[in-house]
Formats: sequence, structure tokens, C-alpha cells
Amino acid sequence: MPSPYRHSIHNIIASFGVEDLSGAELSRLIRLIATGYETIFKARMKEEGLSSPRWRILLHLFMAEEMGEPGVSPTELAQARGVSKNTISSLLRSLEEQALVTRAVSPTDRRSFIIQLSDEGRELVRARSPQHLHFLNELAGDLAPEEREQLLALLRKFYQSLARHGGLPEGRCRESDP
Repeated sequence: MPSPYRHSIHNIIASFGVEDLSGAELSRLIRLIATGYETIFKARMKEEGLSSPRWRILLHLFMAEEMGEPGVSPTELAQARGVSKNTISSLLRSLEEQALVTRAVSPTDRRSFIIQLSDEGRELVRARSPQHLHFLNELAGDLAPEEREQLLALLRKFYQSLARHGGLPEGRCRESDP
């Protein structure tokens, strides 16, 4: 039996001529999960003064480094994160102020520069990643292995639908590739 709130929402949406709430409910739950995760992440990374967007940049740089790339251009980081060049500049500036990243001249184009992890940034990623991964596995641990696989498959399918129907650019973010 739906709660009075859900019943009211259903009636409001039905007044628009839409009976199926599944898309809205799925979107709402995904946003709730993302917001909850961001809140928890912020509290867990408070000591380091890192936001989730800054952490993801550090992870991106770490992965690029591990794959043999000398660094990543700010433009590539902006595209991968799905943010504007102004936003990425602000994020990178704060990471530089924290001494977690450095700028270097691009080895392929002396007119441009690349972003690299500093020793401090690399050490932070190495130190905090295991804790973070354990936490994420704890969250997933409430699901049976079959449920996790099913959820992953469904979320990949939903992401593909979002990309197809929403007109997301191809290859927006390597780590989001299903």
C-alpha cells in the first residue's frame, strides 16, 4: 500500500496524463543515492579537505599515470568530468593549492600543459582508496551476489538508455563506460 505522500505524487503526475511513475521513481532514487553518497563522502574526506569532484580528478590522474600517460590536459579532464573549462580550472587551482597536483609542459605540445599528481596527491590516493573501496563494498554487501550482478546489469542498461535518449556525448567519461 503506497504512503499518502506517494499517493499524492501519483495523483499529481496522473493529472499530467501520465500513469506510469517508474521513470520518475527510478530518477528520484538515483538522485537520493547520489546525494547520500556525496554527503557521506564529504564527511569521510573532511580531514583532507577534498570534495567528491576533486577526489575524482585525483583518481583520474592516478589511473592515467598507472596506464603510462605522462599527465592529462585540463581540457581532457573537463570533458571526462562533464564540466566546463572554468569549473575544471577552479578545481585544479584548489588541488594545486593543496599541493596534490602539479602543472607541467606537455611533452607533445610545448604550448600547452598537462596536469600530474604530486607525490602528496599520489600518496593520498594510495592511502585513501582502499578505505573508500572497502566502504563501497560494505554498501554493496547488503545485496546478494546475484542481486549485485543484476543491479549492475540494469544500471548499465539504464545508462545506455539515458545516453541514447538524452543525447549524451559519446565517451563523456571513461569510468562511466558501461
